[in-house]
Amino acid sequence: MLNAIGHTPLVQLTRLVEPEAAEVWIKLEGANPTGSYKDRMALAMIEGAERAGRLKPGQTVVEYTGGSTGSSLAFVCAARGYPLRIVTSDAFAREKLATMVAFGAHVEVIHSPEGITPELVPRMMRRAAEIVTEVGGYATDQFNNADMIDGYRGLGREILEQLDGRVDAFCSYIGTAGCFLGVGRELHRALPDVLRVGVEPAESAVLSGGAAGTHHIEGGGPGFRPPLLRDDDIDEVMTVPEAEAFAMARSAARDLGVFSWPSTGANLVAARRLAARLGHGKRIVTVAVDSGLKYLAGDLYSEAS
Repeated sequence: MLNAIGHTPLVQLTRLVEPEAAEVWIKLEGANPTGSYKDRMALAMIEGAERAGRLKPGQTVVEYTGGSTGSSLAFVCAARGYPLRIVTSDAFAREKLATMVAFGAHVEVIHSPEGITPELVPRMMRRAAEIVTEVGGYATDQFNNADMIDGYRGLGREILEQLDGRVDAFCSYIGTAGCFLGVGRELHRALPDVLRVGVEPAESAVLSGGAAGTHHIEGGGPGFRPPLLRDDDIDEVMTVPEAEAFAMARSAARDLGVFSWPSTGANLVAARRLAARLGHGKRIVTVAVDSGLKYLAGDLYSEAS
């Protein structure tokens, strides 16, 4: 099952941009086993810990997560035979929480009716650390785990192979920054002039020098700068308002067939802006981070929306 991770399709979105704009290509990461690019990082974190001897056979794995990392870890841990304890929140999609349970994880939910507040992720991190001590567990600790970057380097290599080494810019919504770092470093190694653009919610534009705030675009905007993100890893930051990301996610599904969540919507907003700016003859790559099937219980795709 773990060999099914990766080697996802890359397609051009010709109708997203005007004819005089740059090309926009999108990696369809919903084709991974749990419908998310987080499968790549979950496997990399577990395999990295196994190789280094940090994770012992049968030891309990512990993680704080908005859901996709938890779903992917639950999948990998089920395949590898590790118990899993998850700290998450009801600020995130119910389908993600249900997926973790389906794979056998023990899930602890922190109540946050306001959404993704600046205090939520640090609170989840503290509770996960307590559980590690209580059960003698292994903390994958995704924000501080450099192994996750290796999981996304493969995504970068796939992009280079699929596009014959022709990429002018890459943009991606930033949470842990694992995808941004793994892909960005692989592209920069092969193409030193590639433009690497980080995307964040306008309501919590910390990377842009703004204040942390509450928003509802799962998968990023944690309210602090990801610890592994270096200044030389990022060329530009682009902010996308929550409402614009949600509208783009709906439009992408209905008009382009790209079925995902507003984190992908934010990626597409940024890619379209870049395409207009860079112009004809250039090529931009972004990521459809997961499948919209994870978000049908909410109102994103309801008739009223």
